[in-house]
Amino acid sequence: MNGSGLQRFFYSIPQVTRTIIVINVIVLVFTMLIGDRMYSMFSLFAFQSPLFKPWQPVTHMFMHGGFWHLFFNMYTLMIFGTQLERTWGSKKFLLFYFVTGLGAALCHNLVVGLQISHFMGAGNTAAAQRAMMTPTVGASGAIYGVLLGFGMLWPNTELQLLFPPVRLTAKWFVIIFGAIELVTGLTGLGGNIAHFAHLGGMVFGLILILYWKKRGRLYSD
Repeated sequence: MNGSGLQRFFYSIPQVTRTIIVINVIVLVFTMLIGDRMYSMFSLFAFQSPLFKPWQPVTHMFMHGGFWHLFFNMYTLMIFGTQLERTWGSKKFLLFYFVTGLGAALCHNLVVGLQISHFMGAGNTAAAQRAMMTPTVGASGAIYGVLLGFGMLWPNTELQLLFPPVRLTAKWFVIIFGAIELVTGLTGLGGNIAHFAHLGGMVFGLILILYWKKRGRLYSD
């Protein structure tokens, strides 16, 4: 694809989706240049942490831990967010994106808060301190909300997965991914991944879509 082809492709992406991708790329560049100060200021920390700031539930959505973290989130947003934005319009899609992202942050911090309380009650202050000082970054909560939205609007659309190489309908794709996040979140598997943030994005996406359906506003302003 030549330069003009790339430009046409870029501008074929709807405005909000395109802007979110651009902001995320710019923020990653700044993070790579500035480093730890970006993480300490704009990552999401537990409510109990001395590093928590009120803007972090928003800013952490535009922070990423590296190129591949950013790439997979933005690639997923481009594929599925594009369809939602074209269906809902830019204003409604932007609202959905932020509701799911903020809902993900809330769910994550509530779970971390419970963990901190448990550690403190058990006298494990070192574990409580680690939990308070661990930053969370990424758009994944909102991305999982976008996946949920796509699965609800087009449940029977077939998706081809690369790993594993199987075909699934969108509804089963969402159900399986949600189940994986629930199991890994409850069991502690999967390393330092914010599983309950992913689930929170899906839950808040579900609530908002059901609300719009009840009001007869799923496809209107």
